[in-house]
This record gives sequence, C-alpha cells and structure tokens, in this order.
Amino acid sequence: MTPGAARRRPGVVPAVLPRAFYAGDPVVVAPLLLNKLLVRSDRVGGDRVGGDRVGRIVEVEAYRGSEDPASHAFAGPTKRNTVMFGPPGHLYVYFTYGMHWCANAVCGPAGTGHAVLLRALAPLSGLEAMRGARRAGTADRHLTSGPAKLCQAFGITSDENGADLVTGDHGLTVVDDGMAPPSDPGVSGRIGIRRAADRPWRWWVPGDPHVSRGRPGPAS
Repeated sequence: MTPGAARRRPGVVPAVLPRAFYAGDPVVVAPLLLNKLLVRSDRVGGDRVGGDRVGRIVEVEAYRGSEDPASHAFAGPTKRNTVMFGPPGHLYVYFTYGMHWCANAVCGPAGTGHAVLLRALAPLSGLEAMRGARRAGTADRHLTSGPAKLCQAFGITSDENGADLVTGDHGLTVVDDGMAPPSDPGVSGRIGIRRAADRPWRWWVPGDPHVSRGRPGPAS
C-alpha cells in the first residue's frame, strides 16, 4: 500500500481529469495533481496491447511561463515549446541533457505557457513493462523516481509531445481514483535549475519512497 492509501474515498469511480482541472494557475494545479494516477494504455488500432501502466503521482513542480525565468516559455513561443502555449490538458515533452525526456501537463489558459513537470510516480501496475523499458536490474522503487525515469518507464518520447491527457489520443491520461492530495505536502525549491530555484514550487507526498532524491533549491 502506498503512503496515503487510507485516504481513498470509498465508492468513487475512477475518472479521467477534465480539461477544466488543468485550466488554473500551475502553482494551484501542481499540488492537486499529487496522488492522481498517470495511466498509459497501449493500443494498436482499437486493440489493447498488454496491460496498462499505472503510477501514482507523488512529486511535481510548477513552471509559470513569462513570469518564471526557469520556464521554457519565459521568452515566448518557439518551435520547441509550442505545446506549452496551446490549450490546457496536453502533454509537453522535451529532451534534456542530450539523453532524457521529461513530461509536463500544460496548465492555464491557452497562450500562457504554464505547465507542471511530473517528477516522480509510485508504480502500481504494469511493472513488467516498466522494468523492460528501464535499465536491467533497476530496483522497483527507482523505476519512476525522477522525471526522466518515469518517461523511460512509460515509454514517453517526442512521439507523445502534444498528447491530449483528457481524450487519451496517445493512450495517456491522468485519472482521479478518489485518493485526495496530501493535506500537508512537502514543499521546497525546484530541482536541477539555476534561475528561480528558490521559488517554493516543488511539492511531494511526504514519506513516499519514490520521491526523487535530487537536491532542491532553498525555498524562499
């Protein structure tokens, strides 16, 4: 059982998050994404191929467009960040360090360039597929304990850039299964950036072993 499982509301039918959920400020949306489920359903045509890969979101970071010098959208639209300026509820996927993919949920009204980086998941099902996508011998607790790791485990690459998390057009959705976000989430500065690292826009599920072990900036 993952931390916080006892808070799951009984009788709740799992449902894909609606577009309206993503329409708010990323600083508001980000902590609300904690304990939601990222689901990948692999299909060929209309047929499912294997089981779903499912992970509970346990760590996120907010990036706030033109107000945030650490955001890819800070200087305005480019070929790389076009998806960030589109409608909310889509996935912005970018390549970093010449080797890794990272995935963000686009937030806010179209044109704002707001997004939430998915930093870590607690894997729940489809572990065989996740293990096969990661380096041989990777411990289960490290399958999705970082933004690049979770993209590897879920097979997220440039092919998923622009994926609609609401319609699931690329097999990726975010689902509410009734577990509430933590009432007192962990908060810190963001990880792996130089500018505006001290803004307290990183949140995580306290006590979850899958939270990444990066060094955060000091929260302002």
